[in-house]
Amino acid sequence: MPDVLRQYQSEIVEALGETFVMVGVSVVAAVLIGLPIGTFLFLCRKGSLLENKWVYSILDTLVNIVRSIPFLLLVVFLIPFTRLLIGTAIGTAAATVPLAIIAIAHYSRLAEQSMLDVPRGVLEAAVAMGASVKDVIFKFLYVEARSGLVFGLTTSTVSFISYSTVMGIVGGGGIGDFAIRYGYQQFKTDLMLYVMIIMVIIVQLLQFVGTTVARKIDKR
Repeated sequence: MPDVLRQYQSEIVEALGETFVMVGVSVVAAVLIGLPIGTFLFLCRKGSLLENKWVYSILDTLVNIVRSIPFLLLVVFLIPFTRLLIGTAIGTAAATVPLAIIAIAHYSRLAEQSMLDVPRGVLEAAVAMGASVKDVIFKFLYVEARSGLVFGLTTSTVSFISYSTVMGIVGGGGIGDFAIRYGYQQFKTDLMLYVMIIMVIIVQLLQFVGTTVARKIDKR
């Protein structure tokens, strides 16, 4: 291990822990809230099972608005809401709020796209067999779209890691904030380079695992 990494080993471990917390909360929010929103976007669009142009238009507009705002501006804009929600706008916990919101919007759109790839005949056959809406969703739609949903979640998680690197603006910490404070600002280019390599390895491992799982469960 290079001396500079040994010197900042405890700080790097702490920063990685903060990044994993932020990204972990984002992934949970994406699955628990983003996936249902994506499902409603799919089901409420024109010609779908629960066609409702008003519900679709509202959800579609909200998702587009959140995704179109530059993340740094979104973080600053949400500071009052974050403070109201958890009592502070500083720290790792506060950083999870804007990350969770962008995660929900990001994954809901990818989830919708994955479901659009499901052959229409599969859902029509399910309805013809008398399946309830719940059964159509969980026994047919999610099953057929599972590979795309996993791949989309993997892609989203990589994006969440990227977003987390700017959370130093609200004192959120994380590995990106560490690289800037200890590497860039202290002119330790080698430390910053090593941190970048660590992040590249983590992202590559994550992408490999996600892609492998998506291919394994793809039965098409």
